Amino acid sequence: MTLARIATESILDAPLERAASAWSPVRDADRTLVEQLVDHLARQIDEHVLRAGTRLPSIRDMAQQMGVSRFTVVEAYDRLAAQGVIASRRGAGFFVQSRAPAPSDGGPYLTAPEPMAPQRMDIPWLLRSMFGSTVQPGMPGGAGLLPAAWMDGDMVMAAVRAVGRTAGASVLHYGAPQGYAPLRQQIAAALRQEDIPAHADRNILTTAGVTHALTLIVRHFVRPGDTVLVEDPGWCVVYGQLQAAGANVVGVPRRADGPDLEVLEAMAARHHPKLFIINTPVHNPTGLALTAGNGHAILRLAERYDFTVVEDETYGELHPGGAVHLAAMDGLRRVVRVGGYSKMMAPSLRVGYLAAAPELTRALTDEKLLSGLTTPEMGERIVHRVLVDGPYRRYVERVRARVNAARDTCVARLLELGFTLPFEPRAGMFVWADCGMDGEALARAGSARQLLLAPGSLYSPSQAPSPYMRFTVSMAEHPAVWRTLAQVMADARGGVSPNGRK
Repeated sequence: MTLARIATESILDAPLERAASAWSPVRDADRTLVEQLVDHLARQIDEHVLRAGTRLPSIRDMAQQMGVSRFTVVEAYDRLAAQGVIASRRGAGFFVQSRAPAPSDGGPYLTAPEPMAPQRMDIPWLLRSMFGSTVQPGMPGGAGLLPAAWMDGDMVMAAVRAVGRTAGASVLHYGAPQGYAPLRQQIAAALRQEDIPAHADRNILTTAGVTHALTLIVRHFVRPGDTVLVEDPGWCVVYGQLQAAGANVVGVPRRADGPDLEVLEAMAARHHPKLFIINTPVHNPTGLALTAGNGHAILRLAERYDFTVVEDETYGELHPGGAVHLAAMDGLRRVVRVGGYSKMMAPSLRVGYLAAAPELTRALTDEKLLSGLTTPEMGERIVHRVLVDGPYRRYVERVRARVNAARDTCVARLLELGFTLPFEPRAGMFVWADCGMDGEALARAGSARQLLLAPGSLYSPSQAPSPYMRFTVSMAEHPAVWRTLAQVMADARGGVSPNGRK
């Protein structure tokens, strides 16, 4: 051994001995020995006990020092290297990496959150706010998602484990262009139970959620200057997609039984639209449902004026049953049905589908391949497993009952605060209420108290001032949110409560 090597090892051994003496493995603990060793070494590096450039012991020496197997050390070193904490140098061993501080000038998302009420409240602002890290559970203007406590995480994780055991090498390849075949077969079978003549290969295409399905449809049908009819009010993301495609977006007022048929016919005659996009069983944001008479009239107008109807059933599972489905009435001739599973199973499972006529399904499959190749098969396998394992139907019934109870609570509390409802919602997780003033002004007042409110102007393609607000029913279980909303309403009225008292 050379003098230089002896000197080097004497320099390195002291901190390593301190690192080793400060730790001993805890067997039969909740955390594995690998996880314990990774945490210990990372902490020693963070606290500069092991400094940048320090060479770690060999795998054999570290195993002896720490009292663990060489396999444990191998996996711990691999994990630390994957995290960038240490680096392997061929023929020399493992060395502690220098850790650069996080940049302090990387833009607004790294320095401070965006203000809740910017100068202009638009659709991107609402979406950023809905999904922002500062939005607390139960926010009235939150996204249309079930609270995690209302969902069945055990059911989803059981499917994840089952897929992990059985998927094998298939997850190492691209999925099929139309999507995972067993899931498409399950979707087609469910649609046939609704009297929709769906075949897994001819009519079904899986997508990365409903928004992706709508994106493919817009890409296929719409060119700059084309007119697309939408509901007013309706889901604002659809408006944003269409505007980005250069479409002329025309709103059709939504009534209790469905779209205003007189306005729909007048707009169809005037503009010759390519599409009409509509929620049928559970309308977002009103919670209303389409009637059979209105549905038949829509299809007659689609035939007369030669446009395609896109039936969005994102929240259809929250309908109590007996819903009207345009795709069943039409047989997938002029209707494209879109739906998904993220809302009910887990938001991170971005799995949706569309059902269309065979030639349109082929064209939309091409659009899918051109825009993003195939959809991830792992998520589709997980969704399929949840659907076929049995408890999903009972789970949906439990969630529907909880949503209904929360919605009733929200309606009663909003009425107490002085809101009015143009019609009572019949299903779903939203309440559409009139605040008696400009909704955007109320949203700005809410932002001063860190309360996210969704102004009704954003749910109209015209973006005109509106007294309406969209509320999510998950707020029912958050008393602090209701207290803040009451304060915001009182402030907006100049300190006057709904009963007229100061």
